[in-house]
Amino acid sequence: MVKKEPINRRLKNYWEKFGKQWQLQSMAIPGVVYMIIFNFIPIYGLVIAFKNYTVIDSIGNADWVGWQNFEIVMKDRYFWQSVVNTLAISGLKLLFGFVLPIIIAIMIYELRAGVFKRVIQTISYLPHFLSWIILGGMLITWFSTTGMINQLLQMFGIVTQQNHMLDANKYWWIAALSDVWKEAGWGTILYLAVMSKIDPTYYEAAKMDGAGRLRQVWSITIPMMKSIISLNFILAVSGLFNSNLDQTLVLMNSQNQQKSEVINSYVYRLGLQQGDFSYATAVGLGVSIISVLLLVVTNLVTKKLNDNKSVL
Repeated sequence: MVKKEPINRRLKNYWEKFGKQWQLQSMAIPGVVYMIIFNFIPIYGLVIAFKNYTVIDSIGNADWVGWQNFEIVMKDRYFWQSVVNTLAISGLKLLFGFVLPIIIAIMIYELRAGVFKRVIQTISYLPHFLSWIILGGMLITWFSTTGMINQLLQMFGIVTQQNHMLDANKYWWIAALSDVWKEAGWGTILYLAVMSKIDPTYYEAAKMDGAGRLRQVWSITIPMMKSIISLNFILAVSGLFNSNLDQTLVLMNSQNQQKSEVINSYVYRLGLQQGDFSYATAVGLGVSIISVLLLVVTNLVTKKLNDNKSVL
């Protein structure tokens, strides 16, 4: 049995190391202060989920109502509709948006021409740096009655004068695929960083054994990226209930609201626009707990698939 050092000795060792690295350690202080102010202190505000809080009350003076806000949430059909929309849109994003960055990263990595490779990377990254205000305006224009989408459909003999953004039944696909288009290129960065560290001798040995490019990708590249793929999968699954609020506020209108209202926009509307802070906090707290559970479960599953090695 290994004997632990006394706590005072461990503290002394820590401060000695801190003194030797105080320049580097001090660079972390702003980040720690930021987290305390904006991540830890606001946790106290979660108590209003169990209170009847209004703007004229302080958090301490508001009346306790126990689980009443959560009971109202469970009976609210509009909330459940937002849950369905969130899961549908996030599920489509996971289906297409998780695999596509891996494919794009492998294709970019396999390119040999340096200039062409950098051009492709730049083009694929560009949509990420555009806000949803800009991209939303582009999408609204493209999907309008006289927009680019209808013009392309007419070129293929499909005549339609429909404004697709007003069709609620198409919104899930528009929201999911537009988000994938915006973020797929940016999502390749981590994969490309991992692939750049793969030992080239693996590929040389595979060539000597007669392996083609696809076999090398399947047997070398993808297995070497297993850890980062698992990590991104865990984060993607845990975020299924957190749909993009910016995108929703830009693309949502009165005609498609039935399919476009997601949990984040629902909380925003009830909390900030209607002033029902307790109800909105109850919804947000419940979603956060479910997201943590998804994170834990997904981590356990990926751990089993990675020989009991956790990536978190």
